[in-house]
Amino acid sequence: MADRLTAALEGYLAHLTVERGLATHTLAAYRRDLTRYVEHLRACGRTDPAQVTERDAEDYVLVMRTGSDGRAVLSPASAARSVVAMRGWHRFLALDGLAPTDAAADVRPPQQPRRLPKAISVQDVGRLLDAAGVGDGPVPLRDRALLELVYSTGARISEAVGLDVDDLDLTPDRAAVRLLGKGGKERVVPVGSYAARAVEAYLVRGRPALAQAGRGTPAIFLNTRGARLSRQSAWAVLRTAAERAGLDAAHLSPHTLRHSFATHLLAGGADVRVVQELLGHASVTTTQIYTMVTPDTMREVYAASHPRAR
Repeated sequence: MADRLTAALEGYLAHLTVERGLATHTLAAYRRDLTRYVEHLRACGRTDPAQVTERDAEDYVLVMRTGSDGRAVLSPASAARSVVAMRGWHRFLALDGLAPTDAAADVRPPQQPRRLPKAISVQDVGRLLDAAGVGDGPVPLRDRALLELVYSTGARISEAVGLDVDDLDLTPDRAAVRLLGKGGKERVVPVGSYAARAVEAYLVRGRPALAQAGRGTPAIFLNTRGARLSRQSAWAVLRTAAERAGLDAAHLSPHTLRHSFATHLLAGGADVRVVQELLGHASVTTTQIYTMVTPDTMREVYAASHPRAR
């Protein structure tokens, strides 16, 4: 009787090979995942696909996450892949008449933990920006202006290097920049006073010198050949500044400043929907990840706020 499970599994794998044309390594992953699942079903006393219940399938999700079958504990991503294989098999069994119902139709993979965006402290941002402007000539002025603007506006690095001079308005008390985001969606974002001063200093004393080597591009940020600064060069600007500031350059990226922009705004009391608009997120759900707090922050708030915490 136990062979009915094996025969059903081999039939499904043959279907994937012939009808779906899956790659060899994908088929190997399906076989590995479903073989472990079949062993779980046998341990539950099932010998025929028609005997499998939704509870059997749901229990297997827990088995993968705990290793209670004596096998390796699977990561959320690997467990999710295995659930996809299991759901596909049960759907096939139901459609082929080998089982009365689809036992895994409502089984969901374990929820993957949401990773907190990487951000650095306000103090480390200050050290980074100061380090970017060290030295003489137009390049330090450009580097400081670039990083100041990214942190001030939460711009993606591609948005920042894509800026033209006409996209910027440095009128005192209402300085702003027009950013072109994903899908060609435009947004106008305020520019803080520190960034406005840094950009103005670069436009007056740095950009003209860099532009002399080029052919009249409208780009704000130029390389030493007078052409638009590339995303790769912007990465190098940040990495050099991070190393100079004594920060962990290997774990910093231009996106770190965007994350820090959002995190610091929310920590300062900004409404999440305002931050959504500033970042250019289509959904507030994407922005809400920045409202998550670390365990250390949670402990600090608890200790400072609860009347009997200390």
